[in-house]
Amino acid sequence: MAGFRLEVPRAALVITDPQVDFLSPRGLAWRLVGESVERNHTVDLAKRLRGAGVSQVVLAGMSANLCVEPHLRALLESGFEVAVVEDATAAAALDEGDGYQAALVNFRYIADALWSTDEALRQI
Repeated sequence: MAGFRLEVPRAALVITDPQVDFLSPRGLAWRLVGESVERNHTVDLAKRLRGAGVSQVVLAGMSANLCVEPHLRALLESGFEVAVVEDATAAAALDEGDGYQAALVNFRYIADALWSTDEALRQI
């Protein structure tokens, strides 16, 4: 993780949203937003980033274990370098476990970098 250095001209800040719930007919909110998604020709994130010449992503948003982590994995699998901003995300804590802590473990294993907001601002 220590070797990741942001190159601003080829970087993007991505704030996640519950992508499947909003952008897929399988999603819980599709009946509410599906018509708009189709009408506005909303597209896959990686395609839009590649089209803009982006190869590095600074990633934050909600929810750490249910949205940020799947986006992280998808971006990595698509060949992007990804830094997660650990204090710009959170998750539900249930009796069964803390979603934020679970996500942090995985972020440490798979992200190219895990930054605080202060570090992300320094890099940008």
